[in-house]
Amino acid sequence: MSTSSSERGVSLGMPELPAPAYPDDVRARLEGDAREVIARYPDSRSALLPLLHLVQSEDGHVTRTGMQFCADMLDLTTAEVSAVATFYTMYRRKPGGDYQVGVCTNTLCAVMGGDAIFESLQEHLDLGNGETTDDGKVTLEHIECNAACDFAPVVMVNWEFFDNQTPASARQLVDDLREGRPVEPTRGARLCTFKETSRILAGFPDERPGAVEESVGAGPASLVGLRLAKGETAPARVVHPRDGGPHDEPQDTPAADPDHPAGPTAEEGE
Repeated sequence: MSTSSSERGVSLGMPELPAPAYPDDVRARLEGDAREVIARYPDSRSALLPLLHLVQSEDGHVTRTGMQFCADMLDLTTAEVSAVATFYTMYRRKPGGDYQVGVCTNTLCAVMGGDAIFESLQEHLDLGNGETTDDGKVTLEHIECNAACDFAPVVMVNWEFFDNQTPASARQLVDDLREGRPVEPTRGARLCTFKETSRILAGFPDERPGAVEESVGAGPASLVGLRLAKGETAPARVVHPRDGGPHDEPQDTPAADPDHPAGPTAEEGE
């Protein structure tokens, strides 16, 4: 038995209408900001990424109107703009909350507790991945590596770090966000809303008094790794597990080395 196009999920209706324009006052303001951004680049199309952050700071996500605005300002097609906006996960494609809570579920964070944190928050907030609380405060999502493996498991709120989290601390974090209680990132400036964060990512200064001074450099765990990389601390040595001796005493040479006091270790069958 054949199925209709509607049953197959195919729409044969009217094509999508052009995106509505921004109100005149909004467009004039955004055009001024956009020209300031575009002037930083020798090739105007290089400004597309910050312009997408700019329209996201206006709407809270990248709308069809925002993509049309970017296309107009950069002399691009909306298809070219859409291709970029859909490639990068920092651009929302639908409305979200004031605070985007991202739980790293990549390998190290996952095994250190990231999966448990994400499942706990899903149950606590009654949300699926990418969904937003009814009060419009929190959008929950699992995200890929945040380059903070030395602080795993990591949660990010509007791209600010909350290190060494647990399911309990993460639940308290989202409760504080929803209730408007002060929340301090482990590293970096105090939180602002997703729209405000997007404007900063577009390249405009954080105008909150003292916010820039609150930003910090690398955390202690990262600095330990940096010192190891520079050779400032003796690297740990691995004991060959087949030497037959005590495994808590480092050896100068591996058991398979001809210079090892016990002689080279033969492989099975030799």
